[in-house]
Amino acid sequence: MSGTATRSTGAANGLAHRGLEESPVVKWILVSVALLFSLVFLLLPLVNVFAQAFSRGWTYYLDALRQPDSWAAIRLTLLVAAISVPLNVIFGVAAAWCIAKFDFRGKSLLITLIDLPFSVSPVVAGLMFVVLFGLQGFFGNWLDAHNIRIIFAIPGIVLVTVFVTFPFVARELIPVTQATGTEQEQAALMLGANGWQTFWHVTLPSVKWGLIYGIILCNARAMGEFGAVSVVSGHIAGRTNTMPLHVEKLYNEYNAPAAFAVASLLALLALVTLGVKTLLEWKQAREFKRAQRAELPADSP
Repeated sequence: MSGTATRSTGAANGLAHRGLEESPVVKWILVSVALLFSLVFLLLPLVNVFAQAFSRGWTYYLDALRQPDSWAAIRLTLLVAAISVPLNVIFGVAAAWCIAKFDFRGKSLLITLIDLPFSVSPVVAGLMFVVLFGLQGFFGNWLDAHNIRIIFAIPGIVLVTVFVTFPFVARELIPVTQATGTEQEQAALMLGANGWQTFWHVTLPSVKWGLIYGIILCNARAMGEFGAVSVVSGHIAGRTNTMPLHVEKLYNEYNAPAAFAVASLLALLALVTLGVKTLLEWKQAREFKRAQRAELPADSP
């Protein structure tokens, strides 16, 4: 009886293993299709951006980036990212901790609101802020009376960028925080740690990889956002044009080499972001393997 059950289990495992295998032909077809799509839709356009950017030589490339309007667009893009990313980090950590550690009424509604920027077009998001803070908007008269400018100024660009990048940090942290549970925090509190010590020394280290990924994705989206920023910026050269908007302006002026020069800088920033993400994933995998080896018994092979 036992031998029959063992053979049945072995046969079932063998069938399941064979069911998961694909023939070499199917495997190479799938790999070839994936590589072809990556080459045509990802690699070739990226290579073309850099080829067009350097089509007139290194000197012209540097001169295009040194133009006052280009340099102002670069500074504004970095400034907006430097403001919006920390704000989203603060919200993302607070929201993830709240959702993962506590049960309260309206929890599902909060999660839905966090996902709202994913479903709203960036152009619609920009129009929402125009309706609120424009001269004809809900707060327009009050802002104008107090000489406060939101739309067609840097504050409006920051607001729409924060809105568009709102979910990235929170959405990376929520599942990680839920997976860690509350046992470690409870143990730290029982040992005498206060709330801040528990957060800084227990909660934050346990979710650091999710936090870093969220920051990387948020920063990449903040620097590359076009639609929402285009609506609220007013396209004022040297003042409210970010790098994506400046690329459009140069291209519409038939200055393609300069447009591609600025675009290549954006692409380079994206590649650096991707490289950092890959490095962090590699380090995370190494730490995971090291932890697995540490948990093995001493007499294990």
